[in-house]
Amino acid sequence: MESVVTVLILLLAVVLSGPLARLSRLPLPLVQIALGAAIACSVLDTVELDPDLFFLLFLPPLLFLDGWRMPKDGLRRDAPVILELALGLVAFTVLGVGLFVHFLIPMVPLPVAFALAAVVSPTDPIAVKAIAARVPIPKRMMRILEGEALLNDASGLVCLRFAVAAALTGSFSVGAAFGTFLWLAIGGIAIGAAVTLCIARVERWIGAHLGEDVGTPILISLLIPFGAYLLAEAAHCSGVLAAVAAGIAMTFTERAGEGRAVTRVQRTAVWDMVQMAANGMIFVLLGEQMPDILERTDRTVRMTGHVDAWWLGAYVLAIAAALAALRFAWVWTSLRLTLFRAGRRGEKPPKVSWHLVAAISLAGVKGAVTLAAVLTLPLTLQGGAPFPARDLAIFLAAGVILVSLLAASAFLPGLMRNLTLPPDPSAQADLDRARAQAARVAILAIENARREMAEGHEDADLIVETSLRIKALHRPRIDNEPQDEAAAAQKHKVEKIEKQLRLVGLRAERTEIFRLMQARELGDEAARKIIREIDLLEARYTI
Repeated sequence: MESVVTVLILLLAVVLSGPLARLSRLPLPLVQIALGAAIACSVLDTVELDPDLFFLLFLPPLLFLDGWRMPKDGLRRDAPVILELALGLVAFTVLGVGLFVHFLIPMVPLPVAFALAAVVSPTDPIAVKAIAARVPIPKRMMRILEGEALLNDASGLVCLRFAVAAALTGSFSVGAAFGTFLWLAIGGIAIGAAVTLCIARVERWIGAHLGEDVGTPILISLLIPFGAYLLAEAAHCSGVLAAVAAGIAMTFTERAGEGRAVTRVQRTAVWDMVQMAANGMIFVLLGEQMPDILERTDRTVRMTGHVDAWWLGAYVLAIAAALAALRFAWVWTSLRLTLFRAGRRGEKPPKVSWHLVAAISLAGVKGAVTLAAVLTLPLTLQGGAPFPARDLAIFLAAGVILVSLLAASAFLPGLMRNLTLPPDPSAQADLDRARAQAARVAILAIENARREMAEGHEDADLIVETSLRIKALHRPRIDNEPQDEAAAAQKHKVEKIEKQLRLVGLRAERTEIFRLMQARELGDEAARKIIREIDLLEARYTI
């Protein structure tokens, strides 16, 4: 019972963190860490984290959602840069930081040093978004960071698995590791995609033959990442990659346009809540663990061969500096290679400033995945002896998270101002053309339906009048096809004015509906339905 109360209080801390972050103008992750530390210092019981359970509860849904919502067209356009950051940078970081940690702290065995390097290699785009909330991140840069985080979560955790295996067995074979990596990767991806596609097919059959309710598809979508993860782990494949692949496969199951619209709207809201709660809980739990980690400072510092606790802070800063230097060097090299490839294709290569390189480098904030991964380090070796330097690795990883958050909080908003990226091919023209084509098809379908309905119908004139009104709703999409610059500028002004007026009207409607409901002139059920419709329309004009 006490554990349940503690979990509920942690969730309450997540709820309170949003208003407190806006009030204090501090980044949301830092506020959540502070709330977690305050809970740990109170009379409440702290949470004893089982590493495997922690990993299972938090990572599958977050990785699944990343894979599901990642824009696939943007991912394809920036695939070379994303792959260089997500795969090459992880390997570069694990090798470089691992050797650096072992050199810096000889008491840390080399496999454990590589394990620590593996857990601090993934980045956290959620933390970046929270930190840069006051200064919007350019869309292309955010897409690159999200794509990097989607893939480097998996690659970093796979490296961690190899490092832990080497620490447990005391041996490491490159050939065996490569074969294991292929099995982990290919098996995990195949299992994750298969789970999603099979469940989607069964769900469609049930919906076609037995009907569909709203709650069941939402619950199924929540269970898919856990099913994919557990099935992959049972097959000794990568559950992390399975969760990512399951999320990516969800995109393809939706392309048929099946299912009820209300299900999709509510499912999006549910997943938004899950994402907020899971990410918030991880940072609150990080703060909740910090006092206990600090209490073990005396024992932890002795692992390094020193007696003064300030050495731990020096090691954290040194590791954070090494991570920043390696990331800066890799980002600069990656962007130079991208420009070189553009030049080889005959394109005019855009200029890339040190300003941009520094911003992308600093945006490599550590967060949820780093904490989840370092807590999965085993407690003991195969013979029952304590896992070497486990407490030290947890302390250093937690310190790196805090340093990266503080550094990004202090410097990233300033770097984001007046930041320019290489031009991104705009998809707006393609979007307008697709909407216009869809509107033409819709108008043709309405006209055909009108003719069929009007044949021999006594209300033929009413059907014609109604069809004209419905077709008028689709014609603005045809008018929005790509135009010249002057016409596009004029269209943009008209759209801005229309958006403002529509929002005024919608908000006035909602205010009146609330007044009618409070005056008991309109039933609650009818009022909620109308308010929901108004909310959806308002969201259309505010996103």
